[in-house]
Amino acid sequence: MRKLISYSCLAALLSFSSLLHATIFGRIQGVVHDPQHRPVAGASVKLTAITSDWSQTAQADDHGEFLFANVPVGDYKITVTQSNFEISEQAITVASGSSPILHFQLAIAPMTQTTVVAGQAGVVNMDSVTPTTLVDREDIAQTPGADRTNSMAMIADYVPAAYVTHDMLHMRGGHQVDWLIDGVPVPNTNIATNLGPQIDPKDIDYLEVQRGSYDAQYGDRTYGVFNIVPRSGFERDNEAELVASFGNWDQTNDQLNFSGHTERFAYYLSVNANRSDYGLQPPIGQVVHDADNGYGGFASLIFNPSSHDQFRLVASLRQDYYQIPIDPNPNSAGNQVYPSYGLHDSERELDGYITFSWDHTFNPNLLLTVSPFYHYNQASYNGGPNDVPVISTVDQTANYAGLQSTLNATVGKNSVEAGVYGFAQHQSNFFNNVFTDCGTRCQNYGPSSATVTGGLAEEFISDRFKVTSWLTLIAGLRQSNFTTPGAGTEPGVTQNATDPRFGVAIKVPHVNWVFHGFYGHFYQPPPLLTATGPLLDLATSQTLTFAPLKGERDEEYQFGVSIPFHGWVLEEDTFQTRAQNWLDHNNIGESNIFWPITWTAALIQGWETTLRSPRLWRRAQIHLAYSNQIAQATAPITGGVICPAPVSPACPVAIPPGYSPVDHDQRNTLNFGANTSLPWRVFASTNVYYGSGFTNGLPDAQYPGSYLPQHTTFDIAVGKSFGEGDKYRVSLTATNVSNRRVLLDNSLTFGGFHFNDPRQIYGEFRWRFHY
Repeated sequence: MRKLISYSCLAALLSFSSLLHATIFGRIQGVVHDPQHRPVAGASVKLTAITSDWSQTAQADDHGEFLFANVPVGDYKITVTQSNFEISEQAITVASGSSPILHFQLAIAPMTQTTVVAGQAGVVNMDSVTPTTLVDREDIAQTPGADRTNSMAMIADYVPAAYVTHDMLHMRGGHQVDWLIDGVPVPNTNIATNLGPQIDPKDIDYLEVQRGSYDAQYGDRTYGVFNIVPRSGFERDNEAELVASFGNWDQTNDQLNFSGHTERFAYYLSVNANRSDYGLQPPIGQVVHDADNGYGGFASLIFNPSSHDQFRLVASLRQDYYQIPIDPNPNSAGNQVYPSYGLHDSERELDGYITFSWDHTFNPNLLLTVSPFYHYNQASYNGGPNDVPVISTVDQTANYAGLQSTLNATVGKNSVEAGVYGFAQHQSNFFNNVFTDCGTRCQNYGPSSATVTGGLAEEFISDRFKVTSWLTLIAGLRQSNFTTPGAGTEPGVTQNATDPRFGVAIKVPHVNWVFHGFYGHFYQPPPLLTATGPLLDLATSQTLTFAPLKGERDEEYQFGVSIPFHGWVLEEDTFQTRAQNWLDHNNIGESNIFWPITWTAALIQGWETTLRSPRLWRRAQIHLAYSNQIAQATAPITGGVICPAPVSPACPVAIPPGYSPVDHDQRNTLNFGANTSLPWRVFASTNVYYGSGFTNGLPDAQYPGSYLPQHTTFDIAVGKSFGEGDKYRVSLTATNVSNRRVLLDNSLTFGGFHFNDPRQIYGEFRWRFHY
């Protein structure tokens, strides 16, 4: 912990030091010239956000050059005006860390003033080798089911190799992903403990999803980084919005938000509530004991005290409750493996975080960001008082407090970023397991509790070198130190990792294809869970024991190409991730206590395709995401719940060495959809999902193959806006229209086996009003 404190001090000292982008910022630069390619000095350049009232203005210098620093992630329109020339416009999408260079060639103005629309520029990012998907607020509102509180459709429908199985989001063959709010990480080292959302999708302005190949500024989660730009208030002027819905399963997802802005201050505040008789994926086609509900609040505040400083505060607090679904037939095949027929379990979760960021611009090429944060997370699994055959109680509470500080500088062709990141974690765990119907073959042990502390301290440096307009080189280094003193009889863990990362992007002139490659290492700190006392005795009675968890270490390479064509962008990528101490989860014998584990190694390989169209005929936009991958792991299990030495064949996790598919491996995953604006202010959106089937962990006469059945679902949403300024909007949404039900996976987590979601139909009403 001393090293963590020293890193925090270093971050404070950086406040007096000399950086380009914070994690949610990019920059836009460009040149304005006349038909003879002479610079047009003094041209007025206006940058306007597509989805809000945010704007900036600049003036071209004597060389015709202009610059907008610290531009948030999103879609923008740039308008250039100068007397005696036609007005020129370009649309552009800004990704975090990007620095596109635009060219405006102004035509001599005719007698009647016109506007020349140059189309979308910079659709392929030369400033990064990271495959990225950007989803905006309107995509979320129109995509079938995406704006519901517990939905992950905003990710699964647009991102290859991203899907939800056994009630958890998986991406690129792994479990753990990073959630960033306004560019600030919200840490959570636990695995298989939380079901609730990190943020209500209705509170999101833009979602930037990054898939591997990260610069050194990004931390430990190889599989995915979700960078959220929350709604800010710049899109409204003292306006409120009421969102109310109702559908089958007595479901409702409701929200009331308020937002507004002045020239220097913007605010967005919301409260939400949801409930349904269908929550988690059930172990059979029938839905039994599966209600959920939740409520929460969210706040985003932005204040610009001067032209060089910005303060941003984001806060969230929510609570969620889930009944754990069951299979009521005690003689079913599933109940022979995971007896759920007599359970009335539930999960209650409380999650809150607050992040604060100070951005200070020394000059257009030097930016400092300091971001302290705090995250509270509690997950309580509660068994019913009359449960059969077991009553399980698990309470896990984690507190994280830390700081991220980043300094970015642009020097010539180099964009250099250096910074520190760290947090201290305090973890408290309570476990109790009472067998109520197992006769003499099992023994009850008393409750067990543990309190653990730990911390992570990291520093990083990264350089992006634009050798030419067609060649960018990226190199970086991230140093990590993880420490936990342990608890009880369990030893502490101290680990250090030095992770180099290298990338290259090459653009082919004229056709503007961009090839990119990456090689890098990652370190992921482990959960702080430690088993002592009665819980250790319970594990021993199940022919199991515990070993300290160590951090996952990943080696990744990735190659790909981005192909733009008349506003369309096709991206092809192939990657391989080799992991040591690969993090997974398992239950402790015949109990409902789930525990993190680490496999000796994992190998994940895949091909990915994404396709995104421009706005066709100004009405329709098409999106496609496809992945072909295999995720494999090999025994023995090295941490968490393991077999004691010497290994007995009776040990439940005595798995022979050798790579084999993991429980969430699915070879082929496809999402294809379209969002369409029709006449009379009507919209229609669809999505088709295809999955080739997950690993069959328990082959039998009904499912004899290595993989479970393939499955396809079709979702649709239709809506209409009316009233002045689209004051009202009504919509009707149906997911899994054909109501095709299949066994999705037979791994053992919440509720045992898991079937896919049934058909859900709901109507939604939105009302915007001023106050």
